[in-house]
Amino acid sequence: MKIFAIRTTLALACALPFAALAQAPAWPTKPITLVVGSAPGGSNDTFARAIGKKLSDALGQPVVVDNKPAGGGILANGFVAKAAPDGYNLVVLSSTFTTGAAIRTNLQYDAIKSFKPVAMLGKGPLLVTVANDSPYKTIGDLVAAAKANPGKLNYGTSGAGSINHFATELFIDAAGIKMTHVPYKGMGPATNDLLGGQIQVLVASAPSILGQVKGGRVRALAVTTATRSPVAPDLPSLEQSGYKGSASELWWGVLAPAGTPQPVVDRLNTEINKIVLSADMKEFFLKEGAEPAAMKPAEFEAFIAAEIERWKQVAKAADIKPE
Repeated sequence: MKIFAIRTTLALACALPFAALAQAPAWPTKPITLVVGSAPGGSNDTFARAIGKKLSDALGQPVVVDNKPAGGGILANGFVAKAAPDGYNLVVLSSTFTTGAAIRTNLQYDAIKSFKPVAMLGKGPLLVTVANDSPYKTIGDLVAAAKANPGKLNYGTSGAGSINHFATELFIDAAGIKMTHVPYKGMGPATNDLLGGQIQVLVASAPSILGQVKGGRVRALAVTTATRSPVAPDLPSLEQSGYKGSASELWWGVLAPAGTPQPVVDRLNTEINKIVLSADMKEFFLKEGAEPAAMKPAEFEAFIAAEIERWKQVAKAADIKPE
């Protein structure tokens, strides 16, 4: 009887985890929120809404975009870092997440430890641009003028420590030139001053400048990606033009709070990768100045860590500090 009792107890003990597992609710059982650290209309918001709609169809639950436009994404990132790690609060962000982490020491979250990377959405070039009435017709013309007049050409950015600030400094270093930095509060004012002649150069994201290029008000000279980009196939890349070490690109992705169960992360990754690689989303991304980029969670995690370390080195060399 004792042996039978022991066997019965062991059998029940072994069965309990499986019973608990069987009774655990499937994910998702309620709406999912995609938090975006910018106002409606920006690239992060645009991609979040496009992905969210299709993700809702795939998961059978509403996916809601929640805009928290403050602190250059810091508010949104902090909100998700502190959210319950259950897969219902995610953040859609871009390259600025890594440039910010490279230079800011007062963040209320750890860019590596506070998050679990879920999926990359896409990548895209920045464009080296000048006003359409500028005398510089090629990237070679611009470099020659900067070398002949050290520090006299002004370049604008959307703010100190922004991705276009880092990208421009990479180009300056690779070309061996000097230009004067003029930071703005966003790309709108910077573009206006490019057109007005207050600055001579603007390295801008494709989503923010392509409209002006296509409208004939701004001339694009090159892309910052390592090779030509399908976003602007007629433009040479800085690397191909001989400025080695200048390659940089924008990217967009989704993160979850640290501690989010791996099965939830894997399910999200699988569904998001299917979405971004679909034919209609490829077309959508291209219209928005990007191309889809799928990664497994572990790959995306390694990518983010490497980006932060790279930008730390660039910041040190170029003395880039937060505003």
